[in-house]
Amino acid sequence: MTDAPATDASIPRELTPHDLYELCVQSPAHLVPFLRAVHGHDPRLLGEDFAGTAALSHLWADQGENHHAVAVDLDANALAFRGVHPRVTTHCQDVRDASDPADAIFVGNFSIGYWHTRADLVAYLTHARSRLNPGGVFVCDTYGGESAFLLGDVHRDHWIPDDPRYAGHAGKRIRYTWEQRAADPITGRVTDVLHFRVERAGVIEQEFFDAFVYEWRLWSITEIRDAMDDAGFNTTEVYAKTADAIDDEGNAYVLPIEDGEDELDDSYIVLIAGRG
Repeated sequence: MTDAPATDASIPRELTPHDLYELCVQSPAHLVPFLRAVHGHDPRLLGEDFAGTAALSHLWADQGENHHAVAVDLDANALAFRGVHPRVTTHCQDVRDASDPADAIFVGNFSIGYWHTRADLVAYLTHARSRLNPGGVFVCDTYGGESAFLLGDVHRDHWIPDDPRYAGHAGKRIRYTWEQRAADPITGRVTDVLHFRVERAGVIEQEFFDAFVYEWRLWSITEIRDAMDDAGFNTTEVYAKTADAIDDEGNAYVLPIEDGEDELDDSYIVLIAGRG
């Protein structure tokens, strides 16, 4: 019998596409205070639909013992990525089958585009609204503007922080690329692709081409708000950023865009809220 090969604890684990997605794409630290502010009271229960690795749910639950989150996604591996949190419940299922009540439901990273027909969009929004507790709020994001249906790449650099989760990788550069590979303004369908490259001192250590590929329907602000109306939401609001101001205690202050008064950038990302 031969001994198992020795392992070197000093060798860092390889980064995964989920690591890089969290580092480059998501911003849960900004979303938690934003959702609290949009809700307007003291939301305790978060529903994160199309949750992926449930990074937002984990950070939401970290606020304290009275805060809980329910993360729903079809990808069991993604949901398991962060491990178990005592106040985060995960469901590997269709979001239309989720039944847990929530004070706030969030659909981020343009995942509202998974619904390709208006009938499916309204049906989902109707179901999400039915889960909201009194005074609850539903929030999703979308992008648009003059470049919304243009093909091409956008590159951004991110640096890996000094964090135990990324031990051995701190200071490395991540070259993050967002590619719009296909877009049809007639049907509203787009294909968006994420690529990642990890470098240290100019040497490529890992590369993930086509790490994530999305086939979306790009809904406009007006289309989403109209669908929310049909789904029974009483009011809808549009926010161009996650905070207009933050106080010393980390509380965010946000103002919706006033119809006909505020202008969006030529290319924009917005958050759309519906109140039950």
